[in-house]
Amino acid sequence: MTSTRLTLLPKSGLTPTSEVDHPRWNYLPVLRAVQRRRFRIIVDLLGGTRFGRLLEIGYGSGVFLPELARHCAELHGVDPHPMRRQVEATLARHGVPATLATASVEALPYDTASFDCMVSVSTLEYVPDIEAACREMRRVLRPGGTLVVCTPGTGSLWDLPLRVLTRQGPSQYGDRRERLQPALRGHFRVEREIRVPDLGAALRLYTGLRLTS
Repeated sequence: MTSTRLTLLPKSGLTPTSEVDHPRWNYLPVLRAVQRRRFRIIVDLLGGTRFGRLLEIGYGSGVFLPELARHCAELHGVDPHPMRRQVEATLARHGVPATLATASVEALPYDTASFDCMVSVSTLEYVPDIEAACREMRRVLRPGGTLVVCTPGTGSLWDLPLRVLTRQGPSQYGDRRERLQPALRGHFRVEREIRVPDLGAALRLYTGLRLTS
């Protein structure tokens, strides 16, 4: 994987929007490499394609939206947190036009076949009803459109660091990490997969999937 230069919101523009949103980790020593690897996986899977309408599912603080703006003509984001206006104002100050909505992925506030591409970074493993989320993502994605997802591994190797950093460990996911990929593969067709590192599941840090309807 190439060391793609990322365009992110600066540290001064980051506002955590929930207890599981840690945008400043992208600027901490050591952690930044782990955090930014997710974004590099997404950019690699987007593959240089420029899309018409792109939706980020779970945009959080908006840290990744400046990069996603480079890959589409019209950028949207959806997240259940209530800080949409604050994030929109931050993005506007940094010259990033984006239309944000407050909603869950299980009930997306968009018409059928609204988007050419959807992106989700370490978000879907928090969704209570992943089957409903998959149905909604498939509904709002145009036929033949692209869904790009990066999700954390399920191996116990990463559970201790997760517990140290979040004080919750893997309990914050329940069994959703294990159920996520089978659900995605059941609703979409895999076009490409990236495993980091590309070793056994016990050592997996992230899995990236490029899927299509």
